[in-house]
Amino acid sequence: MDPHTVRWGMIGCGAVTEVKSGPAFQRAAGSALTAVASRTLASARDYATRHGVPFVYEHIDDLIASDHVDAVYIATPPSSHRELALRVARAGKPCCVEKPMAMDADECLSMVSAFEERRLPLFVSYYRRSLPRFVEVKNWLSQELIGPVREVRWHLVKPPTPRDLSGEPNWRTDPRTSPGGYFSDLASHGIDLLQYLLGDIEFASGVAVNQQGLYAAEDAVTACWKFANGVLGSGSWNFGADHRKDEVQIIGARGTIRFSMFDEAPLEACVGGVERSLFIANPVNIQIHHVENMIRHLRTGAVHPSTGVEAARTSRVMSEILGPRHRDWRPADSQAR
Repeated sequence: MDPHTVRWGMIGCGAVTEVKSGPAFQRAAGSALTAVASRTLASARDYATRHGVPFVYEHIDDLIASDHVDAVYIATPPSSHRELALRVARAGKPCCVEKPMAMDADECLSMVSAFEERRLPLFVSYYRRSLPRFVEVKNWLSQELIGPVREVRWHLVKPPTPRDLSGEPNWRTDPRTSPGGYFSDLASHGIDLLQYLLGDIEFASGVAVNQQGLYAAEDAVTACWKFANGVLGSGSWNFGADHRKDEVQIIGARGTIRFSMFDEAPLEACVGGVERSLFIANPVNIQIHHVENMIRHLRTGAVHPSTGVEAARTSRVMSEILGPRHRDWRPADSQAR
């Protein structure tokens, strides 16, 4: 690697890479986005032209092997993550994979093993672990602001999107490319964050159904779980409601912390009847702190908060909540976003 800059090659150039991730790889100190490959050469060239990426590759293996690439970021649907990550591991390069990490926990573990065998870092884009607003929540919990934690509750509902109603193909709601639909795409972020805040979940169970019939994946899920430290958790997610609501409550012996998992809303705490509120804005390129932490890991050995090991635990919990139904779907051919 260059002693000063980690040069990233990106596979896939869909919506997540336009603002959230691609520019973050370009703007983080010690990081550069130097190469891109996508489903078609035309889309890769278009992205490179608009974002100032110097190298474009028609074939993914050429990008992975390139002398201009030190590490690889995989921004494709989950059905392709395992295959692409294993190719990066064989090339001897660090890798960052978009979330969800893979189709199920077994795929995740095979990815972790491949990188561990080669002593290479494997990161997953659960970037909320690096966002300042959630680092502050972790600080509140470490300081026992609300006393010992007893329970956590998360409620997320939202209406179907125009795309859902139109029946237009969408990889996020196709179980062949992403198990569990929007639940996997969105709730994985929150389940992962809650493990960062409160420790590993050792048991989870849930009920997942399709209520609307708009697409093949589940659109309504309820779940309960237990953390290893004895804290209990519950959640409900519905993607066919008439309104949007996103609220997490962490209930302690002396108070409650409330926040939104996805909306830019204040962090709130009520302790002894006294309310406090703190607003911490997210960065425009929301993955930038995640990228900065990867650079620190690669340069100094400072452990990144979102590794493949951590993400595999999240995948196991998601699988336990969804139950056996989602395993019946056969993954589609790999394709870039």
